[in-house]
Amino acid sequence: MPQPPASPSTKPPTPRERARARTIEDIVRLGREHLALHGAAALSLRAVARDLGVVSSAVYRYVGNREELLTLLLIDAYNELGDEVDAAVAALPEGDFAERFRALGGAVRRWALREPARYGLLFGSPVPGYRAPAERTTGPGTRVIRALMDILDGAYRAGRLAAPGDRAAVAAPLAADLAAIRTGMGLAVPDALLARGALVWTSLFGAISFEVFGQYGAATFAAPDDLFAHQLALLAGLAGLDPAA
Repeated sequence: MPQPPASPSTKPPTPRERARARTIEDIVRLGREHLALHGAAALSLRAVARDLGVVSSAVYRYVGNREELLTLLLIDAYNELGDEVDAAVAALPEGDFAERFRALGGAVRRWALREPARYGLLFGSPVPGYRAPAERTTGPGTRVIRALMDILDGAYRAGRLAAPGDRAAVAAPLAADLAAIRTGMGLAVPDALLARGALVWTSLFGAISFEVFGQYGAATFAAPDDLFAHQLALLAGLAGLDPAA
C-alpha cells in the first residue's frame, strides 16, 4: 500500500536570518535598558545604535524607526509577563480556581515590581505621539486578561462561581459589549459575572499600579506584601471564586 508523502519539514533559518534575529534581540535588550534609564518618551534609536557599536543607519536596517522599537518593546514585555502568569497558573491544579487567581495576581505583581519601567510602558501614561499597532499588540496584550477570564469561565462551567450579590440588570449597550467579549473569547460566563470580572481585572491592576508608581505614599504601608495578599483575597471574593471572602 503506498504511503502518503511526508509533510515538508520546516526549513531551518539561514546563517543570515539567525544573525538578523540576534541583532534584533540585541536591539530590544538595549532598548529595555534605555527604557529603564530614560523612560519611554526619551527612547532614542540613535542612542541604542551607539551602545550597539554601529552607526544609526545600520540599526535602521533592522528596526525602521523609534515607533517600531517601542512596538517591539511592548510585544517583548507583554509576552514575558504572559509567560510568567501562565507558568504560575499552570503550577496549580486546574480545579483550584481561587488559588489560580491568586497565583495570577501574584505573578503580575512580581513582574511589575521587578520591571517597573516596562510595566509603565504597558500600563502607565501613553507615550506622546505613539500609537501601538493593534494587529501586532492585541494578542500579546490580552494574554493576562485572557488567563483571568479562563479562570472565571472554568469556575462557572464547573458550577463553582458564585452569583453576584446584587441583581441589577445589565444595561442593553453594556450587554452588547459583554456579548461580543463572550463570543470573541469563547466564554460561557453570563453578563453579571462577566461585568464583575472586568471590575476584578481593573481593580487588580489598579492595586499593582498604585504600588509600582508610589501612589500610596512612601510611609503609608510598611507591609506591602500583606496588603496585596489581603487585596487578592477580597478580589477573589468579589469575583465569586471565594464566597467566604
